Amino acid sequence: MNIAITSQNFRTITGHAGKTRRFIIYNCDTDGKIEEIERLDLPKEMSMHAYHGEDHPIQIADVLITGGCGEGFIRRLAQWDIQVIATSETDPLQAIDTYLSGKPLPAATAHD
Repeated sequence: MNIAITSQNFRTITGHAGKTRRFIIYNCDTDGKIEEIERLDLPKEMSMHAYHGEDHPIQIADVLITGGCGEGFIRRLAQWDIQVIATSETDPLQAIDTYLSGKPLPAATAHD
């Protein structure tokens, strides 16, 4: 399973997923091993807010964890079978551990 994290600084989980251009991609195997496999640093026109094509690099993900997003973002990624989780957790590895354990992540602040 691949989990994408919105991270404008490549250190913490950041919000505004529709405008985010930087993502950390982790692979999580069935033994619970979590490994960073890629960092996406996309041009502005590839942010989900600006991009309107069908083939996007984020489609490598099965799950996307973000600090905040709107319903349109969630619906759009659902069309690509990507589950979106908005959380107030800022540590990527802690968020992934919590997600993989089946526990709920702390909710994100409401998004306009």
